[in-house]
Amino acid sequence: MTNSLAAITGASAGIGSVFARKLAAQGYDLLLIARRGDRLEQLAAELERAHQIHVEACTADLSAVEGVDRVAARLAAEPRLDLLVNNAGFGVKGRFWEAPLDKQIEMHRLNIGAILRLTHAALGPMVARGRGAIINVASVAGFTRSPGSVSYCATKAWVNAFTEGIYLDLKSARSPVVVQALCPGFTYSEFHDVAGVDRASIPKSFWMTAEDVVEASLSGLRRRKLFVVPGWRYKLVVALVNRIPVRLRLALEAGAPHNRARLPGRGNPD
Repeated sequence: MTNSLAAITGASAGIGSVFARKLAAQGYDLLLIARRGDRLEQLAAELERAHQIHVEACTADLSAVEGVDRVAARLAAEPRLDLLVNNAGFGVKGRFWEAPLDKQIEMHRLNIGAILRLTHAALGPMVARGRGAIINVASVAGFTRSPGSVSYCATKAWVNAFTEGIYLDLKSARSPVVVQALCPGFTYSEFHDVAGVDRASIPKSFWMTAEDVVEASLSGLRRRKLFVVPGWRYKLVVALVNRIPVRLRLALEAGAPHNRARLPGRGNPD
């Protein structure tokens, strides 16, 4: 019997590598995609030994045209693709007009452009086969605004809106394909380690493990849940920001603790 295939971007560390481990344990063959080939090869070998599955390491920079074109073509041609996890992404710090424009453009290419291209490549064949799922890793930041992280929050808001729109398209076509926007808050991973975020500036109760985030995502996927916000505190935050007046929301966002620990550069060394 042939295994189903799961493709994961940003798979060399953090949430992406946890997705790889969880899905390998479920018997998926894996296509692991990231920039750091050495880390991918090491993870692939580990998972093949542990679970007797096939794991392919695909080194690609999804913020570059060549990289995303190559991966999109690979996904479109793969008849066993049953799950795509669009996880790769990073953040840029600084007030919008002060932060380097080239880095913000690169961030948009990865956080938005890569998800657009890869979802399009995977979704057509999934709909034709009548099965499959796509998880787009967004963020609680997609529901809020943050001084010093304008472009990052905007890209994650786009991911939320895009995923919701895809859900409506699938529903109108009566397709059983599932989409999910995974919206974690602060998560222990290399995203914040590389960014140099001072964890002491964030209350410990707001930090989650990547394992908890991925478990919440996969549980939500089984229930065909469109938005997954791991952790009751973040569920409460999202519920509140969607209901309070804009002036009050902006005042709260301006004074939130995470705005004193803004991302100082590339955050996800995928």
